[in-house]
Amino acid sequence: MVPDPLIILSPPRSFSSVISTMLGEHPELYGFPELHVFAVRTVTALLEREAGKGNYSGPPGLLRALAQLHEGRQTTGGILRAGLWLNARRDWTIKALLDDLLAKVAPRIGIEKSPVNCMNMAFLANVQRCYPRARYVHLTRHPVATRASMQSFFHQAKTLRARGAGGTTLGFDHLLLWYRMHRNILEFTAPMPDSQVLRIKGEQLLSEPDRYLPQIAEWLGVRTDASAIAAMKHPERSPYACIGPSPARGGNDSKFMHNPRLRTGQVQEPRLADLLAASPLPWLSSEGHQMLTAARLKMVEDDVMTNEVLGLTRRLGYQ
Repeated sequence: MVPDPLIILSPPRSFSSVISTMLGEHPELYGFPELHVFAVRTVTALLEREAGKGNYSGPPGLLRALAQLHEGRQTTGGILRAGLWLNARRDWTIKALLDDLLAKVAPRIGIEKSPVNCMNMAFLANVQRCYPRARYVHLTRHPVATRASMQSFFHQAKTLRARGAGGTTLGFDHLLLWYRMHRNILEFTAPMPDSQVLRIKGEQLLSEPDRYLPQIAEWLGVRTDASAIAAMKHPERSPYACIGPSPARGGNDSKFMHNPRLRTGQVQEPRLADLLAASPLPWLSSEGHQMLTAARLKMVEDDVMTNEVLGLTRRLGYQ
């Protein structure tokens, strides 16, 4: 019997690469890289979507998983063969593709963690349609730290785009992305029982893995012995905890792939109130307002948005 998957739900820059890889090193679990499949329903649509981003053979993480599972290792040749294998199955549904991957790692539970899943409620609905009995970990990180990490990441991505075909201007503060995606996750998981969804503060898990990893394992119904917990503290042992071969070098956070070892020590939680007190946040730039005007939409008042973000921050257990 093939177990239903475990899905990590989080915005980007929320420790999802290191934590999903840690969980995937449990002997009864298998951590995939970011597969980026739930935004579509067919392999044809997946390949077309990825081609629009310059990934002409498919999502890098998916290609790496296919190469690893088909050939036991990842090489440039294996990545190219994985792309050909995927192209030959254009008529497959996404569920058929994922069923094939899950069967290859069974009886281990497959873990999927693409943050893009939480960008749109339709993507989350596609997850539930494919796997109504899937279990979910709602992974959180403090909004101030997430915002700073997003700013660094997207600035670097924008710089790279500007060197190529011309960059685009981000029209909103990154806290809005944090807010929107967590709202989507909360709305999606609200009807689910505790046995199906578990919320975890990433800071707590990384600060005290020996306390929280056994709790997660117990919730999943997998081994909680010392050797199983010890294995999860070595994410660097994953075949995806490194830069992949060309043309599929990604699949996980770049910083994590360059330094995948679990770092010990307390992960600090800043205060959102301190950020807001320093200077009021303009939630939208002038470019963002122009985008909304063109779409005949209107942003709520800044103070209303600030209260919304503060309320969600407290709901997730942060200050």
